[in-house]
Amino acid sequence: MYLTHIAAALANSSVRTLSQQEELPLLRDHLLRLDRTSRHDRFHGFMDDSFIERYAEKCANDGTTIIAFFENGVVRGAAELHPPDQSPDSLPEIAFSVESSVRRRGVGSILFRKLITEARAKGYKSLRITTGAQNEAMRALANKFGAQLVFRHGESTGTIDLTKQDQTELATTWADSTLNAARTVANMNRAYWRMLLRMYGGSRAA
Repeated sequence: MYLTHIAAALANSSVRTLSQQEELPLLRDHLLRLDRTSRHDRFHGFMDDSFIERYAEKCANDGTTIIAFFENGVVRGAAELHPPDQSPDSLPEIAFSVESSVRRRGVGSILFRKLITEARAKGYKSLRITTGAQNEAMRALANKFGAQLVFRHGESTGTIDLTKQDQTELATTWADSTLNAARTVANMNRAYWRMLLRMYGGSRAA
């Protein structure tokens, strides 16, 4: 049932980069939908609606790349790639947000792969990620992709060396992910019907 649920979600989903000006409301509305805990995790503290509106507008005008996860046409997750000229150490910074309704479906990993592919295309060699001390899901995701995190001042900060990333994993596409999920469900369905046929066939034979 869990894999069937995942496959159904993927069938109604897509991932693409938002156009910075025209699609500003999509990012803004997604961030405003984050529940209190998710909003705290994303911004390392609670921020009110007016802050989020200003933040989304800033992203639309400062060259930030937004990769969005859509479910039924609505943005439910976003990966942000901020240009290096905004950072004191000249490293492009990344951030993620996923709404609670699509948690535990691999959305974070999908966005992470897409974002790193975009960063490579821009010629970036390393990325910086900062996450709140309580955001265990993001810390685990960052570690999965090779981030070396250091805890200080209530935050975990680290870098991802793109020159050391596994090319095969990072080249995984959304189409590949969907196909693999569909194959898994198809195999489960075949096994289920074989089991039923054996059960009913055995009953008739008896």
